[in-house]
Amino acid sequence: MKKTLIALFAAAALAGPIAANATDASDIKSFTLDNGMKMMVLPDSSIPNANMYLFWKVGSRNEHPGITGISHFFEHMMFNGSKKFGPKMFDRTMEAAGGANNAYTTENVTVYSDWFPSNALETIFELEADRIAHLDIDPKMVASERNVVASERTTSLENSNWSALQQQVKGVAFLAHPYSWSVIGHESDIQAWTQKDLEDYHKTYYAPNNAVVVISGDVTEAQVKQLADKYFAPIPAQAPPAAIRTVEPEQKGERRIFVKKESASTPNVMLAYHVPATKDPDYYALDLLTSILSDGNSSRLSQALVDQQIALGAETYMPMAFDPNLLYILGVAAPGVSAKTLEHALIAQVDKIATEGVTQQELEKAKNIKLMDFYRTMETIDGKSNTIGSYELFFGSYQQLFDAPKAYDKVTLADIQRVAKTYLKRANRTVGVLAAAEESDQ
Repeated sequence: MKKTLIALFAAAALAGPIAANATDASDIKSFTLDNGMKMMVLPDSSIPNANMYLFWKVGSRNEHPGITGISHFFEHMMFNGSKKFGPKMFDRTMEAAGGANNAYTTENVTVYSDWFPSNALETIFELEADRIAHLDIDPKMVASERNVVASERTTSLENSNWSALQQQVKGVAFLAHPYSWSVIGHESDIQAWTQKDLEDYHKTYYAPNNAVVVISGDVTEAQVKQLADKYFAPIPAQAPPAAIRTVEPEQKGERRIFVKKESASTPNVMLAYHVPATKDPDYYALDLLTSILSDGNSSRLSQALVDQQIALGAETYMPMAFDPNLLYILGVAAPGVSAKTLEHALIAQVDKIATEGVTQQELEKAKNIKLMDFYRTMETIDGKSNTIGSYELFFGSYQQLFDAPKAYDKVTLADIQRVAKTYLKRANRTVGVLAAAEESDQ
């Protein structure tokens, strides 16, 4: 009875925040401008603020050798001057209006987020429209930001064992697909982008027909449409970007990589398994599987590795992706534990789920975690915009957001065991080890 009540509470909690301002998909207003830019609006007058999320369908998967890292570079350049607002004026103008902003680049998308008092809505439209239509790709600014990105790449690899190891694991796990390189790009490519590369890339991928814009907060659909018609609609559409045609060949045997990092105090072991794209029906079972493995002190990896002092920590990661990508499992060895011992312990937990499955209690706990995480995210206008845009892009429609609770709830014990058997198998696995010194063969 207690477990049933917990599950019912979690389901009700998830429905609650959606119901507060969006009882169904019809409460999210959507329209597309003549130039192809898709706009979505979710009115929420709980606070006198609003946000604007601009999802650009461009990430490292859209690059090719010679220009890797260019998507992330534009995350920097978009703040460095346009026709009306000069270098650094984007931030200053927004801050003067009481707003703030951020941005992130992934393998699949580049996203710019603005938060502001709702009375500054027109200022935000003007700022964004100016840098979309008239970004100043000044060679001097390019040189400056090129150095910033190169330094960021070096610092990331030096300071983060995760980044240093994942970059190498991706390069081994993928033989053909552009997911094989890191989002920040190869060092030589960062230094090699030409002015034409940059101008062509911005024209192609920062075209209005390559964007989805989500606005949540104390606004109306009429306000947004009027300002979108004034500022975004005049920006001309461009020819659609070329499709990614490369399909990663099936992996038919385990692959391995060793990364030497003298500053590593204990070995890190990463397992990476090929999994389907996010829109695949198996996404929900795989997402719950990652939770069963690593979420909380009662998770499989915590109990079997951390509690037994084999690992200092263990985690899983499965990014949303347009194309088939990787599910990562990372363990950090406890002092005195070898990489080989840690690797065997990680694999043993994965294989145990494939052969024996999981318990009903574990599955219910994972479902409750996902539902409550979703609940917390959807409580804020920030979470609403990011989630609406993510579902629109990665699941095919923002309307899928309202089916997510049922999709998680439908996952069975058999589904968890099936996806573990199907995807988390040796032939589909890449193993990466990062340590100060490589272990001997003996």
